[in-house]
Amino acid sequence: MQMRFDGRLGFPGGFVNMQDGGLEAGLNRELTEELGEAVADFRVERADYRSSHAGPGARIVAHFYAKRLTLQQLVAVEMGAPRAKDHGLEVLGLVRVPLYTLRDGVGGLPAFLENTFIGTAKEQLLEALQDLELVEPGSLTARKISLP
Repeated sequence: MQMRFDGRLGFPGGFVNMQDGGLEAGLNRELTEELGEAVADFRVERADYRSSHAGPGARIVAHFYAKRLTLQQLVAVEMGAPRAKDHGLEVLGLVRVPLYTLRDGVGGLPAFLENTFIGTAKEQLLEALQDLELVEPGSLTARKISLP
């Protein structure tokens, strides 16, 4: 995830232009602008689509995609992000989501979820964690989060 200019957590993305040639092309353009050139090593595709949410504004629909990266791809994105076009403007930095819960039952992911998120980003995160089987089924609803 990323820390946005307004201090809230969210996902990279933005508006799709007619010149982009489609949702995925527009998203890949936005990823390059916000995360840097390392995203050229992978492309978000239709198969990565998860959900859509109609926003309160006219003609605004947020489409959510989740892409599984290798550790090498993730590290390359993290290292290159400070050189991205929008770094320091729209994006203040990247944040790794802790995929664990400390023994106290609060630290780790439960504490992370207490942050302030933009729009539906928190719900999208929880959806992706379950869809990608990064947490045990039902563990998010019980507020005790554990890994498989």
